Amino acid sequence: MGIGKYIKEIGRGKDGARALTREQATDLFGQVLDGAVTDLEIGAFCLAMRIKGETAQEMAGFLDATHQRLHLIPQGDKPVIVIPSYNGARKLPLLTPLLALLLAREGMPVLIHGTATESTRVFTSKVLEALDINAQTTINSIAPGQVAFVPTALLLPGLQRLLDVRRVVNLRNPAHSLVKLMSPCAGKSLVVSSYTHPEYALSMAATLALMGANALLLRGTEGEAVADPRRTPKMQGFIKGQSIQLQEAQGGTLLTLPDLPKEIDAASTAAYTRGVMAGDSPVPAPIAQQVAHILRMVAYL
Repeated sequence: MGIGKYIKEIGRGKDGARALTREQATDLFGQVLDGAVTDLEIGAFCLAMRIKGETAQEMAGFLDATHQRLHLIPQGDKPVIVIPSYNGARKLPLLTPLLALLLAREGMPVLIHGTATESTRVFTSKVLEALDINAQTTINSIAPGQVAFVPTALLLPGLQRLLDVRRVVNLRNPAHSLVKLMSPCAGKSLVVSSYTHPEYALSMAATLALMGANALLLRGTEGEAVADPRRTPKMQGFIKGQSIQLQEAQGGTLLTLPDLPKEIDAASTAAYTRGVMAGDSPVPAPIAQQVAHILRMVAYL
């Protein structure tokens, strides 16, 4: 065992590194998730992949290993809407919980999974707590019309450990993209996936196609899987891996801006979210469009 032979292939630098097959990537990542390798090997893997970048085949292999080990969410007949939340808020209010609640209001079971990956941002778990939605401590099914938050450590402790490497080396690793693509559900689901930098749009789309996934992919708000409330982003859909163009990016000059809270702390964001759900404030148009696209896609599952 050990991943030294794989590190030798991926660790040759940007121009000399060789891509792994899907099967090799599955084996490598499975050993990392199982804690069967040393901290030195994990660090070497993370840095080598950061320099090389992941291919769609490698990411599919990483997802294969992850899905084999996840504690899956049991479910009924309705597809679950899966919203990864790992980036948090830095400048804008964190409206991932608002997206989830709007979908739940339409009768959908909604799973948010995530963890805090930095110490300086406002994370979804805190906003949800302010909305009286606490993190699950055991794996449970999600009822239609319910929003559930499941910490990553509950789904797969080895994946949480890999995400935590960022706090030591201050660089992302494949786990940070993987969590935005995985579906920890036992049945049908639709993943709301997002990217931060444009170059990830192509690689994540290729991986979703390769995995035969059901997903909506967009450039998120500060990395979160919710449409920017000020300007509608491009949205791309996938049904069993087949790409569907859902929404072109909004161009031109913005004539009006939504009335968002000036503070981004959890309490202020929760108060704004409650106001929107009560009808006291309008749903930002880009988020309303995102909800409509998701509901239309669910009808095809």
